[in-house]
Amino acid sequence: MKLAVVGAAGRMGQTLIRTIVETPGAMLAGAIERSGSPHIGRDAGEVAGVGTLGVPITDDALSVFVNVQGVLDFTAPAATIEFAELAAQARIVHVIGTTGCSAEDDAKIRAAARHAIIVKSGNMSLGVNLLGVLVKQAARALGGDDFDIEIVEMHHKHKVDAPSGTALLLGQAAAAGRGIELAGHDVRVREGHTGPRNAGDIGFATLRGGSVVGDHSVILAGSGERITLSHHAEDRTIFARGAVKAALWAKGRKPGLYSMLDVLGLSE
Repeated sequence: MKLAVVGAAGRMGQTLIRTIVETPGAMLAGAIERSGSPHIGRDAGEVAGVGTLGVPITDDALSVFVNVQGVLDFTAPAATIEFAELAAQARIVHVIGTTGCSAEDDAKIRAAARHAIIVKSGNMSLGVNLLGVLVKQAARALGGDDFDIEIVEMHHKHKVDAPSGTALLLGQAAAAGRGIELAGHDVRVREGHTGPRNAGDIGFATLRGGSVVGDHSVILAGSGERITLSHHAEDRTIFARGAVKAALWAKGRKPGLYSMLDVLGLSE
């Protein structure tokens, strides 16, 4: 499967390139960076440290998209929306690992999915998506009047969105288990005299520092007992492997918006 990577010179982009090279059935056929990047014109393989691949980095996304079967995208919301529109025009697979998208951004992605095959997830790893299933089951089994749910996440100091896409994925899973919408029940900031905690709320705590790839814990706290479900990412390669797996899974499918739960066979 001919794949392109956007944000090819970034940390995640380089990881995606290395993973594509190592994955049977996948090949790097395009690499894209923003206009003005000092990496424009360089060989993507050399930038990623895997040797010459004969794939120069370009800022012309459309010329790449028409010659590939899928694109892997861990960039920023504004860029992802543009890429989604181009992927729809080219009728190709678009794997989105970008986080921090607004409701308006998500609506535009859903619109693009009428023509593109889009796999979007706040986290591409098998472990996190399995964790989401377990959180949903636990939240369903442990009632909101008896157990409070708090989600704690920590990432490296360069991460720009909060809470993380993974934390929100887990919050959505908890809300689904409770049969409620996350919006209106999420508490993302606590400061000053807050008063007692409201039953049914799903709280988020965000930590940033150092080089942490990603730590997430879902705490279900009852009277006299606590259950903690956790995932610790030690290498961002797990996200790249999931993204490539998603692209290979999506090849040849009907246009639509899919998630990693679909890719991994965990959707209900």
